[in-house]
Amino acid sequence: MNASRADESPELGLFDAYGIELEYMIVDGERLSVLPVADRALHALAGEFTNEVETGALAWSNELALHVIELKTNGPVRSLAGLHQAFQHDVARLDALLAPLGGRLMPTAMHPWMNPERETRLWPHGDSAIYRAFDRIFGCQGHGWSNLQSMHINLPFADDGEFARLHAAVRLAMPLMPALAASSPVMDGRLTGLLDNRLEVCRDNCRRIPSVSGHIVPEPVHSRRAYETEILQRIYRDLAPFDPEGALRHEWVNARGAIARFERNTIEIRVLDTQECPAADIAVAALVVEVVRALADEHWCGLRHLQQWDGGPLQRLFLQCVRQADQAVIDDDRFRAVFGFPERGPCRARDLWQHLIETLVAPRADLPAEWRAAYRLYLRRGCLARRIADALGDTPSPDRLRATYQGLCDCLARGTLFDA
Repeated sequence: MNASRADESPELGLFDAYGIELEYMIVDGERLSVLPVADRALHALAGEFTNEVETGALAWSNELALHVIELKTNGPVRSLAGLHQAFQHDVARLDALLAPLGGRLMPTAMHPWMNPERETRLWPHGDSAIYRAFDRIFGCQGHGWSNLQSMHINLPFADDGEFARLHAAVRLAMPLMPALAASSPVMDGRLTGLLDNRLEVCRDNCRRIPSVSGHIVPEPVHSRRAYETEILQRIYRDLAPFDPEGALRHEWVNARGAIARFERNTIEIRVLDTQECPAADIAVAALVVEVVRALADEHWCGLRHLQQWDGGPLQRLFLQCVRQADQAVIDDDRFRAVFGFPERGPCRARDLWQHLIETLVAPRADLPAEWRAAYRLYLRRGCLARRIADALGDTPSPDRLRATYQGLCDCLARGTLFDA
């Protein structure tokens, strides 16, 4: 579901295919400080400075910051099975290209001690005018722009009816996603007390024009016409005084946690932190897809009920999971019922995810062993952010930080889970 391949499969319907994007930091191989050489890495592969290069099953592309690079499926894929192996192969290939530049890849959603005011370098090549426009309007020398990495899941829809069903399902699942995928407990060299600092800083990065990001959880709209009228046109109107050339007048400027991409008929989920290795990321993606599928199929409640949820309760639960992740207390009876949770009374988000794992994915005989291991680790030790925080202790020293994140880099290189 990458934009360059959008026109090849216009017939795709709900859950017919998937698009996955994974963002990684490039860091100094010894000191682990950010290393702004994404353009040189792409040049080493393509033989020229380019925004994107195809490697076969995947493609590599630039991001706004020069120390971030994205690996993504090269068009829609019909199944997630085996996809983590393709990503792991390209991680190794990219690490090999970075080694002569003194670099390597680092996973997770934020660099733990990057100073964005001093260290941000924006992409200077093709499409740089777009990044300059973002910088002029919002100021990209901050954590919320230049220090964040995530996994995006693209899910297709064929028509307005499927869009309405998918959008409603994604909205209801979104509050729980940080509880599963948070991986950013450290910012500015310290544990902040939040488990998903990436999403916390993202909430504030468009404060100059609030309509661009809204409240992260998107509004309850149920048709393309309503989405364009109530969300996109409002963003374009509010942007116009700051962007008279219209450089940002595109649907991708929408910074909500899930956005409609009508140019390729997908919804792109953007609230999932990058994990420690592709096997963990694709395990998260597979579980999220099954939860969204069950909601869209009205497995526990009807579509009309999903569509009637306004943003307030969902936003409150989302923020709880941003801050406390798997230990967030889900105290909304109606919300738990949406997912068929069998017990009465408040529960932890991890308990609700355990119910979803045991109901939707664990019974599958074809479940890859790597995914099953990732689910077991989550239920035993919590999300990656909690495991990182446990490894660091309450007041980690610079040496402890470096050693822990060195271990995370090794997990990415080897394709192993982080269980410090």
